[in-house]
Amino acid sequence: MGAQEDVALVRRGYEAFNAGDMDTLRELFTEGAVWRVGGSGALSGAKQGRDAILAYFGELGSRSNGTVKVDLEDVSAGDRYVIGVQSNHAERDGKFLDQRSALVFTLADGMVTEVLELQEDTGKASDFWS
Repeated sequence: MGAQEDVALVRRGYEAFNAGDMDTLRELFTEGAVWRVGGSGALSGAKQGRDAILAYFGELGSRSNGTVKVDLEDVSAGDRYVIGVQSNHAERDGKFLDQRSALVFTLADGMVTEVLELQEDTGKASDFWS
């Protein structure tokens, strides 16, 4: 796949996430994909495998009472990675999360194999999700 196809796949993933479309998300990740979340909070660390990644997404929805939303601000593809810059919005127990993050996607054969999630403020994100 080329850069345009990789960008289209990442955009499709963002649309599916915001729509709560887990079936489409399941199609985008390899079975052995890994999602790495920076920081030291309750949701930080590596999510090993497609099912663990989808469970992580479900946990974001559950902990935010369904308010979590990501807005893709920009996406760019290089030779090895696709980078998505996003705004994150969620509410939880009277607290609000409103910050940007970058996701570094590794793709192979038209599927996501790894994602590195980098928060603008890992402390704030950790506090919010804990």
